[in-house]
Amino acid sequence: MNFLAIDASTEACSVAITFNESQFSEYELCPQSHSLRLLPMVDSVLKQANCKLAELDGIIFGQGPGSFTGVRIGIGVTQGLAFSAQLRARGVSTLQAMAQQAYVEKGESRVIAAIDARMSEVYTCYFEVDEQGVMQAKTAEAVLKPELVAQYYNDMATPAYGVGTGWDAYNDLAALKSNPDSPEILFPTAEAMLAIGQVDFSQHSVDAENAQPKYVRDTVSWKKLPGRE
Repeated sequence: MNFLAIDASTEACSVAITFNESQFSEYELCPQSHSLRLLPMVDSVLKQANCKLAELDGIIFGQGPGSFTGVRIGIGVTQGLAFSAQLRARGVSTLQAMAQQAYVEKGESRVIAAIDARMSEVYTCYFEVDEQGVMQAKTAEAVLKPELVAQYYNDMATPAYGVGTGWDAYNDLAALKSNPDSPEILFPTAEAMLAIGQVDFSQHSVDAENAQPKYVRDTVSWKKLPGRE
């Protein structure tokens, strides 16, 4: 199966392609420049793979959580490309992608992802690897005040390997991670999204017009309202 993956949900901008059993990728830290860099990076990996868009089986995109603007840019590009080549698309969590990187790069099977959500909050989720070598969420993705994160993971096996920007931003989280220093994995990569998104792609993909972001902050705020579940 041949897939393109696109992510612009954090300060990093990342694309990757797997085509005819070869993989190519590009990754840049380019805050505020995603709209300028994303399409040239897509064009570059397509050329490296000697692949036309219509030869792909689908597109995988970073659905968040992360920067609202960045997520929308990534989805906008995904929808445009998918429409033009009549491809289906599948969203992958940015938190899950970072957990996948920890498994592939570090051999870690239990991971807590935490990224700075601004407004003195973090996006976070706990993951464990499954029998297919894919990281799966064992909690709901949540946006929390740092001082409430330990309570949220009260029933999980902590400490676990920490990834993301939240650990350095908020000292309240330190006791929950097993790696003593600052996390080496700070941002998701499209390569990790490829690994996740191509598994059971047909079951989880949607038509281009239905590709949507995952706004964790909106969901959690709604649940906090009195009488809302």
